[in-house]
Amino acid sequence: MADLQTPLVRPKRKKVLVDYLVQFRWILVIFVVLPASALIYFNIYLGDMWSAMKSEKKRQKDHEDNVQKVVKRLKQRNPKKDGLVCTARKPWIAVGMRNVDYKRVRHFEVDLSAFRNILEIDAERMVAKVEPLVNMGQISRATCPMNLSLAVVAELDDLTVGGLINGYGIEGSSHIYGLFSDTVVALEIVLADGRVVRATKDNEYSDLFYGVPWSQGTLGFLVSAEIKLIPIKEYMRLTYTPVKGPLKEVAQAYADAVAPRDGDPAKVPDFVEGMVYSATEGVMMTGVYASKEEAKKKGNKINSVGWWFKPWFYQHAQTALKRGEFVEYIPTREYYHRHTRCLYWEGKLILPFGDQFWFRFLFGWLMPPKVSLLKATQGDAIRNYYHDNHVIQDMLVPLYKVGDALEFVHHEMEVYPLWLCPHRLFKLPVKTMIYPEPGFEHQQRQGDTSYAQMFTDVGVYYTPACIFRGEEFDGAESVKRLEQWLIENHSYQPQYAVTELNEKDFWRMFDASHYEHCRHKYGAVGTFMSVYYKSKKGRKSEKEVQEAEAAILEPAYADEA
Repeated sequence: MADLQTPLVRPKRKKVLVDYLVQFRWILVIFVVLPASALIYFNIYLGDMWSAMKSEKKRQKDHEDNVQKVVKRLKQRNPKKDGLVCTARKPWIAVGMRNVDYKRVRHFEVDLSAFRNILEIDAERMVAKVEPLVNMGQISRATCPMNLSLAVVAELDDLTVGGLINGYGIEGSSHIYGLFSDTVVALEIVLADGRVVRATKDNEYSDLFYGVPWSQGTLGFLVSAEIKLIPIKEYMRLTYTPVKGPLKEVAQAYADAVAPRDGDPAKVPDFVEGMVYSATEGVMMTGVYASKEEAKKKGNKINSVGWWFKPWFYQHAQTALKRGEFVEYIPTREYYHRHTRCLYWEGKLILPFGDQFWFRFLFGWLMPPKVSLLKATQGDAIRNYYHDNHVIQDMLVPLYKVGDALEFVHHEMEVYPLWLCPHRLFKLPVKTMIYPEPGFEHQQRQGDTSYAQMFTDVGVYYTPACIFRGEEFDGAESVKRLEQWLIENHSYQPQYAVTELNEKDFWRMFDASHYEHCRHKYGAVGTFMSVYYKSKKGRKSEKEVQEAEAAILEPAYADEA
């Protein structure tokens, strides 16, 4: 690896019109996107309150009626005339960054917009039954006052249950509970032929239960999910620990926070998160649930980070580099959504002055802008600019390779801050699309157990430093090299991001065997597009649609070297 302190020398880049459109995009955000976002958030909140006022019996009845509408709509499709099936959601509404260009050609739409209700919170079974468009803000608003929570609560309010199950979801508690999909108890799915089934890990549809995660909704329509609940306390006792040194030492300090070297389970925190601010500096955060009584003891500091005027969380955490290690208590729900207001650190690019006190105090209550509105107002030119000159990627890598991943990202992209979040990757009864390294249980590496390998999400979200220096950056080629690094290191790229993978390499990264088994067994072939086709970058041609309908697909390459 090259000297990390010496940036690569790249050719200078000439500014073009789109550079200025991006530079002054904040004007549109201030006067259009933020006010519109506030109105949409308020409207959604009113809808959530109206739903909560309904009786549980009424919500279940409405749910059953809406499921029958989906069944009826599917049965109206003529396979010989209509395109492949997808939801009626507009392409720009999705939170993910990949293009939803498959909706720009012939397709058969099914409207799922009514599925946004919490159907039941069962404190005895410790299960929440929810519809797929229920988001994290909505569910935490309902459960936290009961001192209950989903085992994994993805940080951003707008992330939905359906997206986190069909795709990927993670949180600082994932080093205990795994990814969001690992906390699911049961799935209610409408299959291609209109059948409605309930899949669990031990019933007749167990193969479907294990096949749905990472399938991007290409096996059927998810219409409800039962998800594990855990007991919580009112506050999070959060310890901020600064780390200074080479990236490999930063990675080791992070691994020690995730899995103490002495293996004492009592020392494993409830939450772990790391942020790397440069090639020599990072802050590790470990959280433990704490009662209201403990938090309010004399001498303890309570920090309500959810107030609109508070410093953005990643900047607040960064102060540990100067202050040294410190501890504070954060209200639990506010901790869960600590990155929402500034969209991690992307808010700094969207509104360069958004972190200033005057803006936070006067307008911070309008934050964050809805990602869907940002996408709807950017146009193709700005969208392509971000693909070429900006990075939004996650790398799911084994814990023991985090140091290598950090050095790769520094050398290839030089993006900071970086987000580190651990998660268990469980050894399951079937080989799903993502799976641990073969034989990991015999290596006895830090963080691993006999039943799960410890992985880490390395979140790469920002503009590369070379862009700020006025140098060239080829985003597509850089992502290609990142993807090849992931393939070579038994690592994974979540599919919400823009991918440059061709079909062969896609199935080298992911395993196709169980997914294809489910596709054929449950009639998805010829009805729903394949997950590769759905994730593929760029516009999809009518010819590709016809080939997908006829199941003329390249072979899966999961077993190739």
